[in-house]
Amino acid sequence: MNLKKSILTNLYEEIIERVSVGIHAVDHEGKTIIYNKKMREMEAMDEEDVLYKDVRDVFQFQENQSSTLLQSLEQGVEIVNVKQTYFNNRGVEITTINNTFPLKIHGKICAAVEIATDVTKMEKLVRRNLRQTKTDFTFEHIIGASDELKEVIALAMRATRTNSNVLIIGETGTGKELFAQSIHTESDRANGPFISQNCAALPDSLIEGILFGTTKGAFTGAIDSPGLFEQAQGGTLLLDELNSLNIALQAKLLRVLQERKVRRIGGTKEIPIDVRVIATINEDPIDAVANNHLRKDLYYRLAVVTLFIPPLRERNGDIPVLVEEFIKKYNQLFNLDVQGVSSEVLKFFESHSWPGNVRELEHVIEASLNLLNHEQIIEFHHLPYQYRKNETKQKFTSESIEFKNNAKTTLLDQLASFEKQYIEQSLKKHNNHITKTAQALGISRQSLQYRMKRLNIKV
Repeated sequence: MNLKKSILTNLYEEIIERVSVGIHAVDHEGKTIIYNKKMREMEAMDEEDVLYKDVRDVFQFQENQSSTLLQSLEQGVEIVNVKQTYFNNRGVEITTINNTFPLKIHGKICAAVEIATDVTKMEKLVRRNLRQTKTDFTFEHIIGASDELKEVIALAMRATRTNSNVLIIGETGTGKELFAQSIHTESDRANGPFISQNCAALPDSLIEGILFGTTKGAFTGAIDSPGLFEQAQGGTLLLDELNSLNIALQAKLLRVLQERKVRRIGGTKEIPIDVRVIATINEDPIDAVANNHLRKDLYYRLAVVTLFIPPLRERNGDIPVLVEEFIKKYNQLFNLDVQGVSSEVLKFFESHSWPGNVRELEHVIEASLNLLNHEQIIEFHHLPYQYRKNETKQKFTSESIEFKNNAKTTLLDQLASFEKQYIEQSLKKHNNHITKTAQALGISRQSLQYRMKRLNIKV
């Protein structure tokens, strides 16, 4: 009986090794117990790299994602036909289609198994084609009429005549990539690829191989893979948030820019490149250099053409034009017919600091249109709660509220008087409309009615 059981076990293992799909199983602790030949080929890893090790210690997953194996193990659910992209222990990207199942003994989950199909090559090809052809913006898409913006646009348009490197400086949400795409589209490189890489999106262990490429045999699982410089040959490479890139990698980047040649990781061959580099940073370059976020020599190499994108708070004249454009955009998306914003809303927009810049303004317009019923004008009470709340706080001033000037008056009396006058003013402003007043005050209708009753406020 034991001999027959041993033969069956060997037979099962032989079948698992020979099937044309990847099979990966973990025990109740998340440690690998089965890792077949096809799975090793797909993930370019050896058996000793994975077997009996915790999945979390071996593989890296993209932000907001986790192993489907562990999900099935921990939640006890079947996960069918799900695409997953992750990285092996050397930073090589793998994409698979997975079917994952928990395994139970006497009703208790003891393991989980994943059957995977490799789609890595297909995924890379599709993503590369999308990344190289997606240049949606030209200078016509840059909205604004202020002198500050026009000056930057004029300088950017002059930069399209050469192949010099460009450094774009601006806060988050000012539209740096929009300028980068516009420069590429209007330049002689328009027919070449435009490739964008956010330097803050991936860890240092991955970004180096992505930028410069890898050579087969450079490390376990390494394959011959061109980096972004090679892929951008004849076109433009955008390095977004360059100040997030590791200083050591910045030194390698500087060498590539100086010599116009790139060497893959583990390789010996110098590959000539014809690539225009546009880099963006979201802080003052002087501060970036002082804080060791940006090498001084790299800054001077990139800043042949320097564009400073002014924040929205420094070009208030562009706000009405942007508001009109965003309303038009979301009218089409939401099938609405909103005509504009009230004078109160526009005044608020022009006084707001806009830390998120143009992107924040667009999100506010989109959010406000979601709160409309059948109105055609965006009123103050249609704005997202956090904006109404902040504005309400700013209106608590002595210019609009009269305080009792009496030495015998207590603090509670002053507060009650202040609250009563402020609510009365708000009611008057909204024609005694309870719901609109409550919305403007940032409180519920029931809360307003309770306060009116307590303070003896009659409508």
